[in-house]
Amino acid sequence: LRLVESGGGLVQPGGSLRLSCVASGLGFPDYAIGWFRQAPGKERERVSCISSRDGRSYYADSVKDRFTIFRDNAGQVVNLQMNNLKPEDTANYSCAALRTTISNLCPTAQSQYPYWGQGTQLTVSS
Repeated sequence: LRLVESGGGLVQPGGSLRLSCVASGLGFPDYAIGWFRQAPGKERERVSCISSRDGRSYYADSVKDRFTIFRDNAGQVVNLQMNNLKPEDTANYSCAALRTTISNLCPTAQSQYPYWGQGTQLTVSS
């Protein structure tokens, strides 16, 4: 599975942005898709994930109620809608995929995801 992210950029605090992760390859509905971010000097963290098949969503506490993840299996895309952005959201955001037959599986560990996109940069600054 090949993943390509888009939608990053510069946004002011309190603003909104939508990141997209477009997949190419077979079997997209069977993949859990996670969004990870890495800020300079910090470890990569999972901010959100949407499971395969049942589409259950998961969020880090730091983004809960501000970010929404949703998937379009027909279009093979997973979007991350980010609202009320804060400077601490500044990071390089990557999507990752894990093929799984467990419908509600969405690991937090990046090592569990074998497929990764190249990343897109988000900068939140006035």
